[in-house]
Amino acid sequence: MHKDLQISRRYAKSLLDFAVNENKIDEVAADMTLIAKVFNENIELVKLLHSPLIKPDTKVKVMSKIFGKKIGVIVDKFVKIIIAKRREDILPGIAISFENQLRKYNGIVLAEVTTAIALDDDLRAKVKALIKKTYDKVEIKEYVDPDIIGGIVIKVGDLEYDDTILSRIGDIRRLQLSNPYVSQL
Repeated sequence: MHKDLQISRRYAKSLLDFAVNENKIDEVAADMTLIAKVFNENIELVKLLHSPLIKPDTKVKVMSKIFGKKIGVIVDKFVKIIIAKRREDILPGIAISFENQLRKYNGIVLAEVTTAIALDDDLRAKVKALIKKTYDKVEIKEYVDPDIIGGIVIKVGDLEYDDTILSRIGDIRRLQLSNPYVSQL
């Protein structure tokens, strides 16, 4: 798995470098976003790409039928090269890696925000303003996790701010366990 991640990053970097050289960053970015979305929504397509029983030319035809004229020449040729090299199983990873590298190229920081319920527009604006105090360009990905009960978790890179009810309950448990008088009760 680790090796596939490294390979995905290399292919994504090559595609990004090519897009920069050809001055087609926006076009290639839109195409790779579409590919990532389709892979994310269609597990059957991912399974098809992983299947060693299906010939590469059949996989190319399937990809052409799905994407057709929706993707540009650069990404179309790129996908065909990946399939010809029998690396089609890492195409979803390449798409994700491309998005990450494009963010980095553009100086955009990804902030993952998890709440118990979906953010409304007012709270979303407040969270974005809070993050923008530290980072200039921010892209926010929102997640809903009812298990956190309430509050918010904000992850930016390796940093994590956890102000959830679930984490507070955990803090209380740890305090109780470390209290020498609780065990005597």
